[in-house]
Amino acid sequence: MSPSPGPSTRGPSMPAAAARVIAVDTYDIRFPTSRSLDGSDAMNPDPDYSAAYLVLRTDAGDGLEGHGFSFTIGRGNEVQVAAIDALRPHVLGRSVSELCADPGTLSRALIGDSQLRWLGPEKGVMHMAIGAVVNAVWDLAAKAAGKPLWQFLADADPAWLVSQVDFRYIADALTPDEALELLTRGRAGRAAREAVLRAEGYPAYTTSPGWLGYSDEKLTRLAQQALADGFTQIKLKVGADLADDIRRCRTARAAVGPDIRMAVDANQRWNVDEAIRWTRALGEFDPYWIEEPTSPDDVLGHAAIRAAVAPVKVATGEHVQNRVVFKQLLQAGAIDVLQLDAARVGGVNENLAILLLAARFGVPVCPHAGGVGLCELVQHLSMFDFVALTGTTEDRVIEYVDHLHEHFLDPVEIRRGHYRAPTGPGFSAQMRPESILQYSYPDGAFWAADLRDQPQEIPA
Repeated sequence: MSPSPGPSTRGPSMPAAAARVIAVDTYDIRFPTSRSLDGSDAMNPDPDYSAAYLVLRTDAGDGLEGHGFSFTIGRGNEVQVAAIDALRPHVLGRSVSELCADPGTLSRALIGDSQLRWLGPEKGVMHMAIGAVVNAVWDLAAKAAGKPLWQFLADADPAWLVSQVDFRYIADALTPDEALELLTRGRAGRAAREAVLRAEGYPAYTTSPGWLGYSDEKLTRLAQQALADGFTQIKLKVGADLADDIRRCRTARAAVGPDIRMAVDANQRWNVDEAIRWTRALGEFDPYWIEEPTSPDDVLGHAAIRAAVAPVKVATGEHVQNRVVFKQLLQAGAIDVLQLDAARVGGVNENLAILLLAARFGVPVCPHAGGVGLCELVQHLSMFDFVALTGTTEDRVIEYVDHLHEHFLDPVEIRRGHYRAPTGPGFSAQMRPESILQYSYPDGAFWAADLRDQPQEIPA
């Protein structure tokens, strides 16, 4: 298989062969979402949604940059930024044209650094940092080709896409030949599906009514607004107090009626036996899925829960650390819904592996989103899956929350409960310069003023 994407993915403005990456600039960007309890759940009661953000700058002279980020929830973002900084020597000086033609070369180099790999391997802070850098390369490559990333991927030669996947540790479940067959078969009818995507968008569900810190009045108002906006599924956070969860589920079900899907999300709160007992207790409200019922690493625990709570589906993935754990969840029949995350694993390359694994096992992918910019990213992965891999949106929805999109140059657009297909080149990852200046921590305008206004302790 050739490492080159071939003419079908090469745009007229690919960087000159001599152009190099000359800077990897990083930023610690934080938003004070804890003050309105946006994002609050049973395990994370006061998140400040944050991005360890980077910009790849080149000397190509075309004005194009690669933007990427890891998502965190506040403190610790400085650790994530430091991890991205540690990867800088692998990126500086690299040929821009070679990176855009074969992002997999950089992915393998970053994952293969033996001393940094020791901190994983392929998990945790370092792996998320790798994902941020790799995603920035894909952003740059799609911009250079003049296409949104979903289309860049959908137009790519299947053999080249297979060359971007690391099959180490997953070949017992998915071989390169099987992946090529899936992608080749997925091209049939591609043009018609692309037309449908552009006309109708991709189905979404919303978590916006369901944050654990919201009052019943706010839950009801936002749930009813979701219906008015065309959503056919909402999600509620659960897991802190059973009586409270029963009351909130009853409130939500009364607000949306019996025909709207209502998922619930425990954010890893429970032991296996608690998850079974708690989910059964919420059964009267007809939950569509129980999300993250226990530790994301407990493959057999998820399998036990799934067997015990059916017909309620089991969903997980936003904290699954790599393709290897996803492989095991699928092999064990432990999940009904796979929830990949654009920034948790090693970037687009590894998410291609995860999409292919899900297709191989026939399990629908409903990505985790929300956060800072995750909606912007995952829409591209699901749209590629629909257009050029599985060819279906049946039982597939992308999570949507309604905050922080205004900080991006190409924010998501929701219409009648569907994500509109992005048309701008790239991965939709680029933040507005004024947002970076305002919310960089601790010296951005917002945080500098906020810290200055904090009451000072008077020495005894």
